Amino acid sequence: MHWRRKWQPTPVFLLGESQGRGSLVGCPLWGKPCNYPVIKHGWLYYSYRGYFPARVNQQFVYYCDQNFVPPSQRSWDHLTCTFICIIFERGETVRVRCYEGYSLQNNQNTLTCTENGWSPPPRCIRVNSGGKCGPPPPIDNGDITSLPQSVYPPEMIVEYRCHTYYELRGNRNIVCRNGEWSEPPKCLDKQTCAISEEAMKKHHIQLRWKHDRKLYSRTEDNIEFMCQRGYRRVTPHHTFRTTCREGKVVYPQCEPIID
Repeated sequence: MHWRRKWQPTPVFLLGESQGRGSLVGCPLWGKPCNYPVIKHGWLYYSYRGYFPARVNQQFVYYCDQNFVPPSQRSWDHLTCTFICIIFERGETVRVRCYEGYSLQNNQNTLTCTENGWSPPPRCIRVNSGGKCGPPPPIDNGDITSLPQSVYPPEMIVEYRCHTYYELRGNRNIVCRNGEWSEPPKCLDKQTCAISEEAMKKHHIQLRWKHDRKLYSRTEDNIEFMCQRGYRRVTPHHTFRTTCREGKVVYPQCEPIID
């Protein structure tokens, strides 16, 4: 049986700004049930376990860990059990629908399966006819090194510098692309601690208080961590409450819980 012929209507990709942000629609109401999912950087309520294995098209609400959001950019979204039943062969095409305000390259609405993958690449970009940028975003305790302009052409690069006694964190250069500037750096007191998201991922930890999204702390500020969901402490309990000292933070460590 050729599963691909069972799709009704023609499959549609829903894509956001990054590759893979979307889903296929139109799958029939049958197929192998879905097991309880393990979501990287997110979770379903444990109470849902009684509903698994879930039948096709059954829907659940899932949530993301701190500092992560689903494609909808909300704090939660729906997860649907779908039947994976389609393989595209070279030369075949699929229709694409981007989120509002986004478009494929050259305003195309189809992707073609080629020897080297999808063409054009399945990436929706923000629609901006001119592509020019306004003035660079201001930063605290710092400024750009050149005279400001009212309009900047695409791919223009602007450099930042910090005031005396402040240290630059991040990329000192920003670029104008698709009418928007890339993320500017921050100028911090040289005794300020930067809480590294990369380090937290490496140690399988997160900030303890969900409402506390700040990633910078001053000297002598206390910082509290906790293990990510599905992990347990390796270092002693007291290490999960640490103090910013001379611009440095000592991170606690967690390990996976193995049943």
